[in-house]
Amino acid sequence: MITSVETLLVEIPTIRPHKMAVATMQTQTLVLIKIETSDGFIGWGEATTIGGLGYGEESPESIKTNIDTYFAPLLKTFTDLNVAQIMQVLKKNINGNRFAKCAIQTALLDIQAQRLGLPLSEVLGGRLRDSVPVLWVLASGDTDKDIAEAKKMIEAKRHNFFKLKIGSRAVEADVEHVLTIKKALGADISIRVDVNRAWSELEAIKGIQLLQDGGVDLIEQPCAIDNIDAMERLTRRFDIAIMADESLMGPSTAYRLAKRNAASVFAVKVAQSGGLLEGRDVATIANLAGVDLYGGTMLEGSVGTIASAHLFSTFENLAYGTELFGPLLLTDEILKTPLQYRDFELHLPQGNGLGIELDLDKIDNLRRK
Repeated sequence: MITSVETLLVEIPTIRPHKMAVATMQTQTLVLIKIETSDGFIGWGEATTIGGLGYGEESPESIKTNIDTYFAPLLKTFTDLNVAQIMQVLKKNINGNRFAKCAIQTALLDIQAQRLGLPLSEVLGGRLRDSVPVLWVLASGDTDKDIAEAKKMIEAKRHNFFKLKIGSRAVEADVEHVLTIKKALGADISIRVDVNRAWSELEAIKGIQLLQDGGVDLIEQPCAIDNIDAMERLTRRFDIAIMADESLMGPSTAYRLAKRNAASVFAVKVAQSGGLLEGRDVATIANLAGVDLYGGTMLEGSVGTIASAHLFSTFENLAYGTELFGPLLLTDEILKTPLQYRDFELHLPQGNGLGIELDLDKIDNLRRK
């Protein structure tokens, strides 16, 4: 039986401004969910988003309010239902709220895996790898700073492929910024760009052609979320990989995108998908349709990041790696033992459930009062 559901807003500054087309982040608000059961288990989940309401329909404040007001009272009525049954009831009674539902599902699966004495990955189908490759996002907006930052990461063997956030400047200025960095880092270093849906179709045609000619490997979400027609035309027109991100909001949208050939890569984000199990369904659809996979992030802290890593470790196809660097962007650590990043990869823990131990004193000091 669920005895307690607590939602915590934890404020942590970033190590530098993180500039995107939709927002510039200098602090991240982690949304942590803690569920306790009558038999002594504690499960954790995370529902972190980006840029308040600048990115999506849920904000840290709305997630907390909705969990405290609607989800928690309902969860406390359940006695012996399993995770699938609980989520079915939540979906029937509460519309939308994909991020909130993902965090709750993660906490429940964390508890289930602990009860079984297994890592979370084994509850999700079984890991195929013990680590996942992780890129670093260059988002200072300053070309020279980005080059220096990338070279430092390569030398430290922390990251050896990179994504650039663009879309806030004119197409020509963004392209010059990207290709200068690509030239400085060399042909062996993979560079991708994330437009965060900022371009019109005509801008995308111009920008993608220039970036493809300059050796860039992937274009993420060039057009508006609902402009699937443009995504389809761009995917068919160019040889460079076109990746769906914000357009991908769970299995149903994954099916529509795959059916239309509107992307050659899917960015699987568990919160955007509505949960770990739904993220797994997105991957299944991609595999059946011949679409490559990439492990995305909402710039979560350690809880959401390791939950995603557990899922991504089960993917047979992870052709474009992951961007599970969220905790590395933050100035404070909330785990007693930090996640293990080395040799360009994030290494999964071997313990039960999520396999992490949170520093409750640190969280209490950082939480929004």
